[in-house]
Amino acid sequence: MNTIDNTNVFQQINKANQAADATGKSKSQEDSDMFMKLMIAQMKNQDPTSPTDTEAFMGQISNMSQVESMNNLTNSITSMSQAMITSQSALQASSMVGQNVLISTDKTLSDKDGGIKGALSLPGNTDNVRLTVTDSTGKVVDTVELGKYNAGNSDFKWQGPADKAGEQYSLKAEAKLKDGSYERIDTYLDNRVTSVTLGKNGVGMQVNTAVGSTSMANVLRIGV
Repeated sequence: MNTIDNTNVFQQINKANQAADATGKSKSQEDSDMFMKLMIAQMKNQDPTSPTDTEAFMGQISNMSQVESMNNLTNSITSMSQAMITSQSALQASSMVGQNVLISTDKTLSDKDGGIKGALSLPGNTDNVRLTVTDSTGKVVDTVELGKYNAGNSDFKWQGPADKAGEQYSLKAEAKLKDGSYERIDTYLDNRVTSVTLGKNGVGMQVNTAVGSTSMANVLRIGV
């Protein structure tokens, strides 16, 4: 005599779900289909002289209904959460367009007065920071000694010619080490956000500027 108890039913359902993605059906539909197949198999293989109690069948159906209801509830909550994340990200994104932000980069456009604002990220104290400025052709247009800086993020400003407003520049900042040599350090430069790109389900937002795109994780500060 072949019998199928409740535990075996759900074990087989879970096993079958592992390969269910290729069918294109939802998990709930896969569970229902598998349960019905197992129920039919159980009825076919039961002992005619000792049929399965009707209450046992009803109990299995009740358990299956509970599993399906929980799956549907989980899917609904997941969909709502994703919708909320996307909405919040879209709202944040729309509020950033047109804002000036400090982003991790070495490129930017000079402001209306020809100047550039930014921040230096120093791993330790230094007696001097050397700033080298090049134009869009790679030509060095200025080298500035900014002086002493402490560890951490510190603001700075470079003033270029006013008639070069809106020009693209690249900045290389280097901190003086104890042995007198210089080591490059990270810079965060002021750039205006022209647009934003949302990732899947609102996650992984990209900030777009005139000099390129970067992850939201590389934004040091909004508003300069």
